[in-house]
Amino acid sequence: MIKIYKDRFYGILDIAIRAGASDIHLTNKLPPTLRVDGELRRLSKLEENNPESLEGFVEEMLTEEEFEKYKKEHEIDLSMSYGSVRFRIHIYRQSNSDCIVLRTIPQDIPNFGDMNLPPILKKFTNMKNGLVLITGVTGSGKSTTLAAIIDEINRTQSKNIITVEDPLEFIHEHKKSIVNQREIGSDVNSFSRAVRAAMREDPDILLVGEMRDLETIQNAITMAETGHLVFGTLHTKSVGETVDRIIDVFPADQQEQIRIQLANSLEGIVCQDLLPKIGGGRVPQCEIMIANDAIRSIIRENQNPNAIVDQMQTNSKKLGMQTKTQALARLVVDGLIERETAMKNLKEEEYDALKRTIVALSNK
Repeated sequence: MIKIYKDRFYGILDIAIRAGASDIHLTNKLPPTLRVDGELRRLSKLEENNPESLEGFVEEMLTEEEFEKYKKEHEIDLSMSYGSVRFRIHIYRQSNSDCIVLRTIPQDIPNFGDMNLPPILKKFTNMKNGLVLITGVTGSGKSTTLAAIIDEINRTQSKNIITVEDPLEFIHEHKKSIVNQREIGSDVNSFSRAVRAAMREDPDILLVGEMRDLETIQNAITMAETGHLVFGTLHTKSVGETVDRIIDVFPADQQEQIRIQLANSLEGIVCQDLLPKIGGGRVPQCEIMIANDAIRSIIRENQNPNAIVDQMQTNSKKLGMQTKTQALARLVVDGLIERETAMKNLKEEEYDALKRTIVALSNK
């Protein structure tokens, strides 16, 4: 890379780190753009990117082998370290030019308290087997929540933990547990192959970075059924949608059997999002389902997903579950988000339920 492009690239990373940016966007005809507290901010004092500078940035990040793969496939995922910060990187082509998105990954794995995660999520760290799903849209903090869960187990229990990721994000040191992290592309060719191979690797716990195809989902459910604790992620926005997404991946003639397997193996779903926090930063809003006999029956019998939400609300005190409305109300009462923020994340017909829940929590 020409030195001017190399210096400029690392200068952008320095600015992003100081600003606390979660993401960096480098695209043609625009200055570098950061996402800070969920909002995009252009670094207008810096010069616009052009095809030559973007190509120089790409050459700095990729090995010769990776560059050949990128030229062939026109997109690539990777990770890199810079100082005390790691970055997850996606490079792709648009309008005959390179485009780069970098996501910052802190070197230190945050704990439950640092992240304002509901304490009930620690329940999942003590489970012996079953399937636990952390879901949400891109940028909702799924990977960070999973990292906190794995680190809690790593610090407190003696387990063999295997993770399958694309690419590796948080790096876990061996503590009380063994943690072996496999990266798609460099360590194994696919999620489905890695999950299938894990059967022979004596795991207690398996983390599947993304359950993106039928074979991976099937293998993960089988792992959970055979006495392993499996964590996975999906890009879904609610508990009900998560259940439907898993079932819908399979052909119609297999769906009844998958419903039975999922009902038996599923232990919990956390559907989360990151919301603007009062005073700056962001805070997770977590819809939490913990499977009980009633929820297993709802899944097995293909009942309306709203029945799951009813069970979550009914068992919120007893089991620690919470609906999205309850989660938002709790954040308002705790002074973490504005009421207007909560309302923006609900449908208009849910406003009255939010107000009632806020009043109920405030009177406790």
